[in-house]
Amino acid sequence: MLQHQVRGEIEVLDDCSFSVTKFDMVAGKDVRWWGAKGEDFQNMMNGFVISRMHLNQTLKNESMVVTLDDCTWDDFSVLGIWDIAFESDYGHVTLPISYIIGAPVAGLSPAVAPTLSPGLAFVPSPGKEVDEESVWGKEQPTMLDNCKELSDVYRLRWTLNIETGTVDLGLEAAIPYTHYMAFGWAKPESTSSFMLNADVAVAGFHNQTAPFVEDYHINKYSECSMTQDGPASVCPSSLYPRTHNDTSKTTNVKFIYGQWQDGVAFIRFRKGLQSSSRHLDVSVSTTSEMMIIWALGVMKEPDSLWPWYLPEKHTSFGHVKLNLSKALNECKGPLQAPNFDDSDLLTTEPGIAILVTVGPAIHNPNPPHPDEVIYFNKVESPVLKVERGVPVTFSIQAGHAVAFYISENPVGGEPEENTMIFAGGPHAHGVPASPYYLTWKPDRFTPDEVYYHSYFQKKMGWKIRVVDGGLNDMYNSTVYLADQKVRLYWMITEAGVSFAVKAVPKSGYVAIGFGKSMVHTFAYVGWLDGAVCKVGTYWIDGRDAASIHRTNETLTDVQCAQQNGILTFQFSRPLDPHCTSRQECQNIIDPSIPLKVVWALGTLWKPDHLTGSNMHSSKSSRYMSVHLTKGVAEPEQELRPVLAVHGFMMFMAWALLFPGGVLAALYLRHLENDGWFQIHLYAQYSGLAIMSLGVLFAVAETGEFRTGSLHAKLGLTSIGLACAQPLNAYFRSRKAAPGEQQSLHRVAWLFLHRYTGGAALFVGIITLWTGIFALSNEYSGDQMTGLDWALAGWLFCIFLLTVYLERSGFRNIKSGKESVFVKGKAIDQHTDSANLLRPKQAPFMSAALDDSQRYPAKRKEVQLQVL
Repeated sequence: MLQHQVRGEIEVLDDCSFSVTKFDMVAGKDVRWWGAKGEDFQNMMNGFVISRMHLNQTLKNESMVVTLDDCTWDDFSVLGIWDIAFESDYGHVTLPISYIIGAPVAGLSPAVAPTLSPGLAFVPSPGKEVDEESVWGKEQPTMLDNCKELSDVYRLRWTLNIETGTVDLGLEAAIPYTHYMAFGWAKPESTSSFMLNADVAVAGFHNQTAPFVEDYHINKYSECSMTQDGPASVCPSSLYPRTHNDTSKTTNVKFIYGQWQDGVAFIRFRKGLQSSSRHLDVSVSTTSEMMIIWALGVMKEPDSLWPWYLPEKHTSFGHVKLNLSKALNECKGPLQAPNFDDSDLLTTEPGIAILVTVGPAIHNPNPPHPDEVIYFNKVESPVLKVERGVPVTFSIQAGHAVAFYISENPVGGEPEENTMIFAGGPHAHGVPASPYYLTWKPDRFTPDEVYYHSYFQKKMGWKIRVVDGGLNDMYNSTVYLADQKVRLYWMITEAGVSFAVKAVPKSGYVAIGFGKSMVHTFAYVGWLDGAVCKVGTYWIDGRDAASIHRTNETLTDVQCAQQNGILTFQFSRPLDPHCTSRQECQNIIDPSIPLKVVWALGTLWKPDHLTGSNMHSSKSSRYMSVHLTKGVAEPEQELRPVLAVHGFMMFMAWALLFPGGVLAALYLRHLENDGWFQIHLYAQYSGLAIMSLGVLFAVAETGEFRTGSLHAKLGLTSIGLACAQPLNAYFRSRKAAPGEQQSLHRVAWLFLHRYTGGAALFVGIITLWTGIFALSNEYSGDQMTGLDWALAGWLFCIFLLTVYLERSGFRNIKSGKESVFVKGKAIDQHTDSANLLRPKQAPFMSAALDDSQRYPAKRKEVQLQVL
């Protein structure tokens, strides 16, 4: 038994086949029957597959017949079980010198007695004369006749030797090598408290490679101690003095073999059936049932007071009756220790380099192996545990003949051309006087298991287990999204961008979306489907379940896990999907532009049957702008008060005062004492003042006078046109007297005043729209929702008012000093009012009147209303 708990008996049947019975083996990946010329490293590595049969499954006390393919017994002298990928020997037997047809095995001298590797026993075919001692060898120490399960992780194996008055016992348990195995017989007269005065053997390991067995006597339930009367409690029998009438040995167990392999401890020892010490030992009956006791527990290491390994406390124990002479096999299959590599892990420490040297191969975990192998911190080829994102430094002092490297190749040696090398290479070699320092930082793309080896020699190293460390170590950047309930991690790579999403509270699913809200968003959802964690991609175009559409984005390195209710999922994706026909093809990420991210949490997610019950239980109140290249994020900003004041002032000026002044000039000319002009004048100057203050507020808030945006350019244009109106009024010419023709200067001034004023009003209103859009792009939709509609509603009201005034004829109603309206005609009131009542005079008569006649000193005014 070299690996994978291999046990069984092999029998040669004929020239091209053999049988295997009682076959146990823990499953491997690509395991085959193997033939080699010899047991040494080079011969085993140069061996070959001898059968097409695959042994990839776990075997439990199986029987099978194997046929040789494309070879004969003459082609090999070692028959083994071989892992192809790892080039690893699980166990083997050496063929006898003279086998079934009597011909010698090639490459072996008849004087050489073959040996058997632990775990596989070679059985001759019936009727053949064989010198078992010189040809077949002895039975393997891991093979015994009987087996009883004491617990799920503890077994007792035994072979009864009646001729010698002994029993061979094998204690087998899936325990760490720092624990002990105890087994023994209770006193025959005991009816309870079977541990007291019991004869017990305690087996364990001084370290992983030094097994032992010790005879113990129990007279009290406590740790061993010395009293005036001698040892008390659970103590080795060797501490007890002999009595005057007892000259026998105080211990009657003999260690035979021990190993700790694949996380399973096995120790074989021999015990005499008859008591060698009447007051310490128990005589064992071979024909009747006796009460046996057992325990597993933690072993206490020696100290300055007690130079023994002592049982400290048990983790499990029990008792059962057993008859040694009754054949029994309750052990169906090999013991399997979960995560047995964990007990032999070498973990890295931050800031401390790992010493890399070479030393003799004593208990290498991956046979066959060369004579010298790699040591880490003076430990022979351990399994090294590293964390993703945490740098590891190696101080290589193994000599110039050992070039250290880390790759996905489990065998080592010079790698093939397409082998991925993560660190090191032919240059990575050094000596104690001049070490070579190699730093390696595994990332989230590093496989869970990689291997360290020498570049120039195969199988000098072993495994490196890569585990997920903190997400902070695995990703370059991280931020809490809005409301501190979801944390986002990201890292830009050559292939695209990688994200990790972690929900802070417990949840059934967590989702993120790229957008200002979950509507019109590409979303990524991680959820639990029973015990399986999954990740899905979606396009969301509404607020109900029917608006969530599954997409087929290309995600890689997808991982999902839940621990203590905290859900985390990870994925990688390209920046550009490089497609055109599907919805997800529009999901392009530009690292130079801030990515708006929102989140949602819920208790249940069913991707195929989404209903209202699958909707989120909580969501982000606003989005977060993530700067992928800078590695920072900014929350959606609240609307700054100064900008709000700026917007309100501009609304007052351009949507209230300026339009009000224009409407006064058009429709309020009937007011007395030129009231329309006063309204027009004060409204325009008030608008100019408020507009100027609004500009000052905006410049003060931004800290500079920005003119690059469309809003700023339109604003400057509208301000220039508005400020031109007072200047235009300064150059206003006198209005022509009644009956006089307007001067060209007056006509030009009226044209310029009306059309530049109208243009200013039009550009100003457009500037209001662009301001709202600019704020909407900078701030969330929730804060800006409705402002554009409110402005549109206000302008629509002004439009309706204008239509009403126009249709009602207010434009043609003049003031009493200027005109009246008679039957739809405007009449200059400066004309003599009497003319309104007398027939028309000839033009020459009117012209013949002097001023005193046409404009009497005392006159009466007549105001006629429209009928």
